[in-house]
Amino acid sequence: MKMVNLFKVMVKTWLLVFCLVAHIACSNDDATTEEIIVEVEEEEEEHEEVVIDDTDFEATDWTTETHTKDIDPNFDEVFQDNAVKRLDIVITEARWQSMLDDMTSNYGTFGSGGGEPGGGGLIETDEDPIFVPAEVFYGGKQWYRVGVRFKGNSSLQSSWRNGILKLSFKLDFDEFEDDYPQIKNQRFYGFKKFSLKNNFDDRSMLREKVAGDVFRNSGLVGSHTAFYTLYVDYGDGPKYFGFYTLVEEVDGSVLDTQFTSDDGNLYKPDGDAASFAAGTYNEDEYVKKTNEDDTDFSDVKALLAAINDDIRTTEATTWRANLESIFDTDVFLKYLAANTIIQNWDTYGRMTHNYYLYNNPETNKLIWIPWDNNEALQEGKRQGAANLDFSNISSAQWPLIGYLYQDKVYKAKYDAYLQEVIDGPFNDSSIQTLYDSYAALVETYATSEVDGYTFLNSSADFQTAINQLKSHVISRNSAVNTYLNE
Repeated sequence: MKMVNLFKVMVKTWLLVFCLVAHIACSNDDATTEEIIVEVEEEEEEHEEVVIDDTDFEATDWTTETHTKDIDPNFDEVFQDNAVKRLDIVITEARWQSMLDDMTSNYGTFGSGGGEPGGGGLIETDEDPIFVPAEVFYGGKQWYRVGVRFKGNSSLQSSWRNGILKLSFKLDFDEFEDDYPQIKNQRFYGFKKFSLKNNFDDRSMLREKVAGDVFRNSGLVGSHTAFYTLYVDYGDGPKYFGFYTLVEEVDGSVLDTQFTSDDGNLYKPDGDAASFAAGTYNEDEYVKKTNEDDTDFSDVKALLAAINDDIRTTEATTWRANLESIFDTDVFLKYLAANTIIQNWDTYGRMTHNYYLYNNPETNKLIWIPWDNNEALQEGKRQGAANLDFSNISSAQWPLIGYLYQDKVYKAKYDAYLQEVIDGPFNDSSIQTLYDSYAALVETYATSEVDGYTFLNSSADFQTAINQLKSHVISRNSAVNTYLNE
């Protein structure tokens, strides 16, 4: 039996070597090496260990087209717009229990109650839920010992503490390849990993997909999305976990397929530094998703300095040139136009998270990539989404919005992109048709969710939410036309 507990071994080794080589003399007031190790072990006992005792198997369903990295990602198979597909996850009872125990350790007792995302009452933790090996079934084929874990932040905690087991999942198809040589470089039709989003707080269950469609149809880099039903078997047969949105991972196939190189720094900022306000620089909050061992953060540091440079108000041409040398302002302004039209309170401008920055090796410029859109397409909670003229946004707190909008050159580009998006990707007629099409496609699956695995109070909630989306697109088209004609 093999225990996956590399962190504990590394900590013990480091402590022993440090004490022996440095000849540390531990006084009566200091902890001894043995005592420190005991403390580490006690802390580690709080985290679940994954037992690897099932390595003797043959991957009989393995084919080049379905399971290897030797093909390009098959978007037509995995991300169909006009279909609802089914995924099954099979997890041993013991491993499922370890996932639940880990969640309890991080977030408290299941069903104990909790605050809303972005609000108070939530527990802060830097720990991701644990991965366990599980089997994934799709289209009559099996994928072996896939890394599966719960995912999310406040939405995960809120669902858990409110007793909803319809949780989001992350799947990584070769997470455990060191333990199972049979699955080395395992892929799902060319894809390494996905997120299965639970459509938290979205009774239409369309927001993640439609917002993603708008961004991609606007010519922005972004994740493909598709509709799936999910069944999970953790010992008592498959249970319907509900209707999910499958989302392509940015640090996976998005970089591989939408850029000429995936060697650049990919950041997922989270925390005060994610605002890029003056004085907030903190490398720990510019979380690297690629090149994690590289200690060079000069690109994001340079962006923070450039956006807050005082020459903005005295030498605007030089300020723009300096900013554009490190940041793709055109991409950001197009994103800003699309995002402000559709509305999203749970991202930059209101919250210090839910976007990526990628240093594109082809241009050596940081490029903006939107992420996590289940709260989009509505005015939203707390302070609500940003106004079209950003009159409810603090420029000093959110300089990538405020300072660009205050510049007459960038404002003109922003206004032009507003017109472009409202004429095309978020045109009233085309989006209304899209809502009708998607609603008809998914209604049966969405309204058949069961108690404990749904955010709906009744099936009527679904149609009410669809009607709200359809009213929203009318109001947003009107708001943009009013703004542009003022």
